Amino acid sequence: MKILVINGSPKGKRSNTYKLTSSFINGISETNEIEYEEIIVKDKNIGTCIGCFGCWNKTPGICVIKDDMKEILDKILWADIIIWSFGLYYFNVPGRMKMLIDRQLPLALPFMVSESESGSHPMRFDMSGKRHVIISTCGFYTARGNYGSVNAMFDHFLGKNRYETIYCGQGELFRVEALHNRTDEYLGYVKQAGKEFVTGGISSEIREHLDELLFPRETFEAMADASWGVSKETGEKEDETYIFTKQMASMYNKASYKGKDIVLEMDYTDEEKNYQIILKKDGYEARKDNFISPTTKVITPFTVWKDIAEGKISGSQAMMKKLYRVEGDFDVMLNWGKYFGSGRTNQKENKNFPDKKTNLMLTLIPWITFWVSASIDSYIGGFISICICALTGLIFFRFRKTIYDAISVTAVVGFSIMALLFPEMTNIILSCSYLAFGLMWILSCLTKVPLTAWYSMNSYNGESALENPLFVHTNRILTLAWGILYVITSIWTFFLMGTLISPYLAVINNVMPILMGIFTKWFQNWYPSHYASK
Repeated sequence: MKILVINGSPKGKRSNTYKLTSSFINGISETNEIEYEEIIVKDKNIGTCIGCFGCWNKTPGICVIKDDMKEILDKILWADIIIWSFGLYYFNVPGRMKMLIDRQLPLALPFMVSESESGSHPMRFDMSGKRHVIISTCGFYTARGNYGSVNAMFDHFLGKNRYETIYCGQGELFRVEALHNRTDEYLGYVKQAGKEFVTGGISSEIREHLDELLFPRETFEAMADASWGVSKETGEKEDETYIFTKQMASMYNKASYKGKDIVLEMDYTDEEKNYQIILKKDGYEARKDNFISPTTKVITPFTVWKDIAEGKISGSQAMMKKLYRVEGDFDVMLNWGKYFGSGRTNQKENKNFPDKKTNLMLTLIPWITFWVSASIDSYIGGFISICICALTGLIFFRFRKTIYDAISVTAVVGFSIMALLFPEMTNIILSCSYLAFGLMWILSCLTKVPLTAWYSMNSYNGESALENPLFVHTNRILTLAWGILYVITSIWTFFLMGTLISPYLAVINNVMPILMGIFTKWFQNWYPSHYASK
């Protein structure tokens, strides 16, 4: 498969559009052997068509102007797929690309045909097998309504509905490192589009993603206005730190508002600059004076915060290295992705890869059932526990199963069988089950992801939380605490069974986890805030 890219951007390979074009080609090459050629129009010697029609009557098929166009026309004839890549310049293609398009006249014959209502010329060569793709970005918030003249031009010389298009608004955002999560997501859809294109066409699902705005109009236009570096009110040049802070503020997602305003103060220690971002129900306000009392204060070198924004280091890693600290309400830090997310409301669930969540109850229910029922009657308890384990296995398909769910079901079935076979040893079996449960928690602390993290991640941006060292560190402490609790439980259960306290033992063993659960809820909020303030 022979692919020719005609890169019409005056920026060449530095263009934003070229990022999309590269992703599209990567998608094609994943499943196809390709031969690849690229024409960077700005680097070519291309003269202006002088309208002499010599290529039609004096030297048929050959232009009288001796420059690089002959080589370009040969490559157009060579290619199976031609990708026209350019940024939108004044609602059409850049000037030098238009010169290249004009100079395609030798590919046509002079005779009139009636293929279109306005008239056209037949092609000198067989071009019927060639496929064309137009990839372009523009600086408006949307591509819709801005490519009318582009489509009209390509309709004339390629034929209406005979080419594929990928038009993307907000094109300047592809060069902003701090937004790479969203732009990389979009480039992933472009890559999938390339993969689908060669097998028939771009699917409606991927087309829907390609047509979706990178960010809401309000967010994009606020970022774009701030990026010019001059005040919208006075026209005076603004400090880089204030520009950066305003752009960060423009990412505020109003849907995250929780009923009270948040005053986030940024103290850039290396620049000796302070700014406030007030997050309100109906939007945000960025201030460089007239400050009010902050609810959350981030004390950081500007260089560190900029590195975090650009993805050079994660915010949690920087915090663990004590590169910055936070004072006040820590909620905005724990939920940064919600407060300063994309604000997109029309994201579709991926039906091929549904977002299954873990559920701690799948781990706990078999154990709790065994502890309660076996302490009452070993036969009935063992039988009930085995049935519960079987039912638990049946509902696994609704949730994401972890190794601890599997270990729990297997272990409880084993203890239940032991209770059925050796009822006279119920006290020892119950004590050993508590010990096994506690050791499972403690030993998980030696792994990369401790047990509680697999379940609490659901409340903290999903699996991405597992890459947050502070989140993992917090959960490692909690997991160890839970493990120690159950090891101690196994000890007092062994010694208190058969005593006067025995009738109340089941109550005690269930009340303690409830209290531990209350502590866990408090600790999950307190510890990260405490650590950040240091």
